[in-house]
Amino acid sequence: MRDRQPGGRLSGMKRCTVVGRPNVGKTLLVLSLAEHLKARTVDVTFMDPSGAKQVRTYTVSAAIRELVGPRPHQTRCLQSIVVEVPAGKGRKVVELVDTTGLVDHIHEDLQIRRAMAQTLQAIRPAQIIVHVVDASTAGRDGSGPPAGAIDRQIADFAGSRGGYFIVANKMDLPDAARGLARLQRMFSGCAVLPVSAAERTGLREVKRHVLRSL
Repeated sequence: MRDRQPGGRLSGMKRCTVVGRPNVGKTLLVLSLAEHLKARTVDVTFMDPSGAKQVRTYTVSAAIRELVGPRPHQTRCLQSIVVEVPAGKGRKVVELVDTTGLVDHIHEDLQIRRAMAQTLQAIRPAQIIVHVVDASTAGRDGSGPPAGAIDRQIADFAGSRGGYFIVANKMDLPDAARGLARLQRMFSGCAVLPVSAAERTGLREVKRHVLRSL
């Protein structure tokens, strides 16, 4: 049995925090990655901004049905799962932390503002930061930048430290290839990985980049 630290975390476990704007596919990426790592069920820990904690067990498919949806800010607190990643002849443990989407403006909903503050607090201690951007949206409008101010701020803060990379998600949608090229130019100093969490493509490269920081 693995040793646990105070608070229930496994000793030696690293935290991978997944961040980005609303509706870029953060939750689906986390669950699809867990499925790619052969998880069939997941224990999802919901940590409310107030500090309240609840754990629910799902099959991966049931978690996707319940936790993924088109509504902005469907994720309103930290949602984490612990997975094992194959590493050489052994396995390493990583906590995947899904977060509330960040926006450029002050949100009118107090609950969402608190959840976004919780997201910002979760970025600082993370050993690995996965920054998710919607590639299809990035390719749709050529007149403006492919990513907003909050994306640039995330990249400026996290890009200077190790364990950071960008996922250009929704590569299965129209305009995504153009969006990927624009994002790679904009964030030329960072790894930008083409992924479709919905189609389960690109996850091997995501796993490889996570492993680099474990």
